[in-house]
Amino acid sequence: MKIKNRVFIVTGGASGLGEGCTRMFVEQGAKVGILDLNEDRGENLTRELGESVVFCKTDVSDENSVQQAIETVSVTFGGIHGAVNCAGLIFGAKVHSKKGLFPMDKFNKVIQVNLVGTMNVVRYAVQEMLKNEPDENGERGVIVNTASAAAFGGQLGQAAYSASKAGVVGMTLPIAREIGDYGMRIVAISPGLFDTQMSSGMPESFKQEVSQHIPFPKRLGMPSEYAATVRHIIENPYLNGTTIMLDGAAQLPAK
Repeated sequence: MKIKNRVFIVTGGASGLGEGCTRMFVEQGAKVGILDLNEDRGENLTRELGESVVFCKTDVSDENSVQQAIETVSVTFGGIHGAVNCAGLIFGAKVHSKKGLFPMDKFNKVIQVNLVGTMNVVRYAVQEMLKNEPDENGERGVIVNTASAAAFGGQLGQAAYSASKAGVVGMTLPIAREIGDYGMRIVAISPGLFDTQMSSGMPESFKQEVSQHIPFPKRLGMPSEYAATVRHIIENPYLNGTTIMLDGAAQLPAK
């Protein structure tokens, strides 16, 4: 699918990996709907990028919020051709520790945002993209979901986060097999540790240690590199139903 003159929604599009995608889409001549809870960052980015962007305050775990946001973007720009799911949160805790048992409200929150929220966006995006006329390749739309290296090698204390991201990986192929009948594709990206707001709270010593476990390049990933992968997925019609590892061949330490 061509990106120029198309319309994309990006959840978590006001910061981190999502912001990288938002900027890439605008640079490539697309219109973007930013679906994010952070009003300050969303509105600032909208002012910076201009009329090619619309911000919708969105809680991806709330289906009504997602539905309204997608309708707003569609009405504003005349449809939707793709969705990139970058919204997510992380919470670390042991199953049992001196602090007590793993708090189930936190476990549920991570699952609701990272996994249920992704599915909320997928289903409403599919519904909207069904209105599109197929392009010259018979394609109506593309969805990119964000998994994580933690889905395959989660660290101690990452049970909730790893479970949520493993769910994103697990649902990719079944959805691809379904929406292929509509002329749509879906691909997941599994990033390692990236230099984003989510990683900003990690100790610098931990980041340095992780970097030493990355064969090449020995550094954290950059949002622009994630966005470049999203661009390739959208423009390569034969990528479908798979999960792409984007981690510099890293193996995260257990702790």
